[in-house]
Amino acid sequence: MSEAAYPIAEPARDEIIKRLRRIEGQARGIQRMVEEGRDCRDIVHQLTAIKAAVTSLNGLVLECYAQECFDCTNPPVETVKELIDMVLKSSK
Repeated sequence: MSEAAYPIAEPARDEIIKRLRRIEGQARGIQRMVEEGRDCRDIVHQLTAIKAAVTSLNGLVLECYAQECFDCTNPPVETVKELIDMVLKSSK
């Protein structure tokens, strides 16, 4: 038995793709920094920025899931916020 698919709805999809492209650009920039022999501190700083961007994006996707894809109607707002906070804390 397969689980139902829950695609991300517009306009959140556009925002998510925009953020993913920005993260992709950051990763390419870090790759260039390593290839060019840049200072490790600069590289760590950029990696930290990517981690923050991914964590933020994870929260957005989770919010989309919680608001649009739960199998129940109108889940309590506090439950949704608690779920988002839990996932964001686990990614630190």
